[in-house]
Amino acid sequence: MSGGRLDPVTLSVLASALAGIAEEMGAVLIRGSYSSNIKERRDCSTALFDARGRMVAQAEHIPVHLGAMPEAVAAIMRRDPEAGDVFAINDPYSGGTHLPDITLVSPVSPGGSGEIVGYAVTRAHHSDVGGMRPGSAPSDSREIYQEGIIIPPVRLVRGGVYVDDVLDLLLANVRTPTIRRGDLRAQIAANQIAEERLGELMRRRGKGTVLAAFDEVISYTERRTREVLRALPDGEYTAEDFMEGDGTVDEDIPIRAKVRIAADTMSIDFSGTSGAVRGNVNCPLAVTRSACYFALRVLLPGDVPANAGTYAPLEIEAPEGSLVNAQSPSAVVAGNVETSSRIADTVLSALAGASSLPAQGQGTMNNLVIGGRGWTYYETIGGGQGASSRGPGPSGVHVGMSNTLNTPTEAFELEYRMRVERYELLYGSGGDGGHRGGDGIVRSVRVLEPASLSLLTDRRRHAPRGVDGGEPGRVGRNLLNGEELPPKTSRELEEGDVVTVETPGGGGYGRADDGR
Repeated sequence: MSGGRLDPVTLSVLASALAGIAEEMGAVLIRGSYSSNIKERRDCSTALFDARGRMVAQAEHIPVHLGAMPEAVAAIMRRDPEAGDVFAINDPYSGGTHLPDITLVSPVSPGGSGEIVGYAVTRAHHSDVGGMRPGSAPSDSREIYQEGIIIPPVRLVRGGVYVDDVLDLLLANVRTPTIRRGDLRAQIAANQIAEERLGELMRRRGKGTVLAAFDEVISYTERRTREVLRALPDGEYTAEDFMEGDGTVDEDIPIRAKVRIAADTMSIDFSGTSGAVRGNVNCPLAVTRSACYFALRVLLPGDVPANAGTYAPLEIEAPEGSLVNAQSPSAVVAGNVETSSRIADTVLSALAGASSLPAQGQGTMNNLVIGGRGWTYYETIGGGQGASSRGPGPSGVHVGMSNTLNTPTEAFELEYRMRVERYELLYGSGGDGGHRGGDGIVRSVRVLEPASLSLLTDRRRHAPRGVDGGEPGRVGRNLLNGEELPPKTSRELEEGDVVTVETPGGGGYGRADDGR
């Protein structure tokens, strides 16, 4: 240290060490979990915060999880946490995103001193938290109470001891309590490893140096972000896009964004966006923030850390009571997965006026939810990414606000009363151009006993757009025994029924005859 600041080498070493702690948290969570959704698909996220509630380091996991974590930490801090506590929260109107995403927040107090120097945070998608349909992602919910058990900030562990009554109450309201218990314990273990590793780092480097690194890595990231924004042309850039119905109506629902770049700041205004709707594509503000953070992150070089400094130059204006700032008790389960994707698409479309960006990717998570007696399956299915000036778009990948893997067929058929009939790339579904968009996926599954189906999807009629003369990608389709289904629907399935999801391709870049 020199003059109260860390030298560049020390800062670089400690920034990597803090990021490593967040990554190890993720490894512990994934390896210790019970459900395929976490251990196979890695539908989870981990991060480390300082004592002021600022994100210091995060693992490169799920964008829609990570941008919303600060609000969850702030909600826990208002409950006066103490060393040895572990708080749970999933309430979208108190810092959560949607009910299946349960966040655990643990004060970090290395060495047993009782002093809280930070917070370890894990967020994991639990494939059932109760509600009106198995999998807790119904297409037909009309208020949040139908989507599962609502968990305000509450202690699961107090002073290092499980609060059994709270855990019993939570597990009594889910369809797969044994799996849920195992996944929650894996999250707690991940938080514990953060405290151990941070304590080790403080013993090696000194507590004062590590705490200084918290401030320095945030300041460094903010400086880098402002440099990128300063290089963009000042101005206002607008875009509009649409959600394809809300599960109650099929009409388009507009999302409008005005992005303003001024010197080293960015503001995003959603005035003109639809009001909150009767269905469940509404977004709490935390989810809208996540989508905007992701769009800003796309502009930054890959070596810029993601923490509180990344988002300091960004202001968001989302009218209260709108689709992108819904109020309780609006239903929100699809807002987290589908509307977040469209918000990101809309903001990036606006930013294309200030920076060269790829064509649109599939713009949907293709949520497939099936549940039977004693089991629940949830999966988001990859598709095509948009092409760019540098080359064709990748095929069969998760795009935008999702960053998960797939459920391998072997794990799928071992755990669920279903069989995979078809799983392959949907060749030719990417948009043509000088560089082609990536291809989507076709996934067909046969249920081996009666079950309940929910589909939350989009881009079934509005195709992902190409750029600079590139062709749009092909839209997706949902099928039940060959009959086409709406983008958002729920059905009861009989033994032998086959559900097929064809996912969208990415848009192409440039004209095919340009030879790009």
